[in-house]
Amino acid sequence: MFAVPGSPLDPRAQGANGLLKQGAILVTEAADVIAAIEPILGGAVARPPAPPEAPQFEAEAQGEPERDGHAHDIARLLGPTPVAIDDLVRLSGASPAIVRRVLLELELAGRIERHGGGLVSMT
Repeated sequence: MFAVPGSPLDPRAQGANGLLKQGAILVTEAADVIAAIEPILGGAVARPPAPPEAPQFEAEAQGEPERDGHAHDIARLLGPTPVAIDDLVRLSGASPAIVRRVLLELELAGRIERHGGGLVSMT
């Protein structure tokens, strides 16, 4: 049995986290599943191709220095679990305008998903 962990604060992750407590195999990438089934199949399994590199922020792609230094801090606060934009402002220490600009850049790059109630998550 395999399970992908979730945030302990997210009630939607209780099932997967419960399976992990019961001894399910922790999966964070395809290589985890392959490593678990190779002994069963009795040999090596073809590895999937490497995922494409994540798109860069527009300023980075043009070789310009980052304007505010907060873009990477804000992006690091995002994950698959939706988080409130107000929490991003509080945790990053950036102004609401900067947080909204960074979120717009990430959204245009196709890297975030917007949810109801002012929540955002990485895709």
